[in-house]
Amino acid sequence: MTKSFVKQRVSFDSDGSAIAGVLYLPDGDTAKWPCVVMAHGFSGTMDWIVPEFADRFAEGGLAVLIFDYRCLGESEGEPRQWIDVGRQRDDLRHALEFVRSHRDIDANRIALWGTSLGGGHVVQVAAEDSRIAAVVANVPGLDLFTGLRGRHIRPDARSSPWQIVLATGSLLAAAILDAVRGAVGRAPHYIAVYGRAGRAVFSNPALAPLFRDVELNAPSWRNEVTPRFFFHAPRYRDGTIERITAPLMVTVARDDEVISTAFVVEKASRARRHEIREYPVTHFDMYHGSVRDQVAADQLAFLQYHLGSQLV
Repeated sequence: MTKSFVKQRVSFDSDGSAIAGVLYLPDGDTAKWPCVVMAHGFSGTMDWIVPEFADRFAEGGLAVLIFDYRCLGESEGEPRQWIDVGRQRDDLRHALEFVRSHRDIDANRIALWGTSLGGGHVVQVAAEDSRIAAVVANVPGLDLFTGLRGRHIRPDARSSPWQIVLATGSLLAAAILDAVRGAVGRAPHYIAVYGRAGRAVFSNPALAPLFRDVELNAPSWRNEVTPRFFFHAPRYRDGTIERITAPLMVTVARDDEVISTAFVVEKASRARRHEIREYPVTHFDMYHGSVRDQVAADQLAFLQYHLGSQLV
């Protein structure tokens, strides 16, 4: 049966910045709950995508922590909209410290869940932390360089070599300008998350309705980021997944237009205890409708099994 749950606004420190979060706790007389700490994707805030998954997990008898990385959403940190992989992973480590010290959570039954860029974060953090009880990596961005080769490109979204060169050059120039401004203490030079090719991270016209929906329904999300991110985007190092001692579930989109599914599957298959599930959709389809519901159900079953949570 479905459990009811309560949500609490929480905050914890990460290197001097107050990180805003929401803690989901199931109702009941259990002494301590197993918990899932959720790491969002690129530019994501906790009022978009993750609540739908968190609701399902909490209904399934798990405590859940969602949060905004520093510089994003409701969390502190300057400059705003700064996407920094190292800092975000530190935020995730501090989130783990927070739930491990919580009176209602079982410190020995904590799982990590990450999607897209956050999927790469949870893989790296779990490789360093043998106390993690289970890991779910949803369409994980393990490597934003090598991992892009072979991603699905729809015929109507293909660009000519000249268009690719122009767009890449424009993004590189923006990243250099932003990095220089950051180095001398000036305000960032932002680019859009979604917009025109060469001026935004994502430019596929098919994604326009998705990002319009985000702007309407996620009030803390902003359509801008610091392009210096490109100089520090995650690179996967061989041997990382092999170091994960916890059971690992990787859920991938067959037609992922953001990350190469073949690359992710090949790396994930090296984990000691792995389960890989593929769904016949695109990257962003994994977050919506019946596909999301099935993905969440599969992930919940995996988490319940490995965290020892049973519906009663």
